[in-house]
Amino acid sequence: MICWIRRGLAALLAAGALFACGWGYLYTQLPDTFLVEQGQTLRFAQMPWLQPLQQSSAAQAGSVPAGDSYNVTLSILGRIPVKTVRAVAVDQRAVTVCGTPFGIKMFAEGATVVGFTDLPAPGGGANPAKSAGLKIGDRILSIDGIATHGNQDVADALQEAAGRPVEVIYQRGEEQCTTTLEPMQDEESGTWRAGMWVRDSSAGIGTLTFVDNSTGMYGGLGHPISDADTGQSIALRSGEIAPVTITGYEKGEAGVPGELKGRFTSQIAMGDILANGATGVYGSIRGLHSGQDMIVAQAQQVRCGPARILTTLEGTTPRWYDVEIERVSLSQEDPNRNMVIRVTDPQLLSSTGGIVQGMSGSPIEQDGKLVGAVTHVLVNDPTRGYGIFAQTMLETADILATQGKSNAA
Repeated sequence: MICWIRRGLAALLAAGALFACGWGYLYTQLPDTFLVEQGQTLRFAQMPWLQPLQQSSAAQAGSVPAGDSYNVTLSILGRIPVKTVRAVAVDQRAVTVCGTPFGIKMFAEGATVVGFTDLPAPGGGANPAKSAGLKIGDRILSIDGIATHGNQDVADALQEAAGRPVEVIYQRGEEQCTTTLEPMQDEESGTWRAGMWVRDSSAGIGTLTFVDNSTGMYGGLGHPISDADTGQSIALRSGEIAPVTITGYEKGEAGVPGELKGRFTSQIAMGDILANGATGVYGSIRGLHSGQDMIVAQAQQVRCGPARILTTLEGTTPRWYDVEIERVSLSQEDPNRNMVIRVTDPQLLSSTGGIVQGMSGSPIEQDGKLVGAVTHVLVNDPTRGYGIFAQTMLETADILATQGKSNAA
């Protein structure tokens, strides 16, 4: 009997520990704030057992005007409290979904070091940039007090120094650093050089996710534009987007991501790039954009199950392809990996093998709403990829629209 009691107590303690761990994990994964359509209560499509603790929350939600907020204590089955969060009442929003390819032309703030070349010197080669401690990925901000917005500024500053040691201010990650560099003269050309290759611009193609004709803003990609050599996000100085036609694609395989191929079809820009951030590229669109209007789902409305992506494999006309949302995460730790999707459409699998580079930004639709956008492919499994919540992208576009109005005023 004593052994049985001990085993029973051990089982209860183990169950309690397991529940505590699960409760703690759920607490950390739930954001502190949720957007809720005005007049609706906070519900979770993926976790229907996670409910407001008090029924009064429903009455309160219905009385809160858009823009105001209230507290909601979330609980398991309305009984066991988990976390108190802030619910912000918002109006239902609709945007024009795109799925069309677009070209990206960007100029970076500063010149990024992308390579080194040793210069001839007595006793062997020398490299002033390496000797100064510079590394690939460093962003040159100024040389001897001269702001280096681009490649030509770097070259001009070196010639101005004429071999004199110069102070170089550069950005490495989040840190701003200073070093001294001694240029060397190229014997053949007579120019002063630092032994480094720098780049100040980038171009590529992606997929436009949506246009909000009410604000004149667009959102695309769902992830930042990064330098091809360094992998670092490009610090935007200026940029624009332009029309693109898809001319073909390379099929993706395990370990070898595929790629959409396209060409710019016009020198006339469709819009300006105002931000290159963690959740995508955003800016102002020129003129109204036509297409299918779709309500934007809130993050908690997204669930595992069937969905579709809108993307373009040929020309400029997108079409829908079937996918399955396999996992949904409300955590804000990685904003462009909120969901895992798996391509189930036979035609898309046959053509591209699944998700390929250039599809980033392809809208994801579920239950008639825009729930997100494709962001990355899983390199070892091109049938799967990550997605970002559409709510996150729209919030970013709204912030930029508000900033634009403030600047205009």
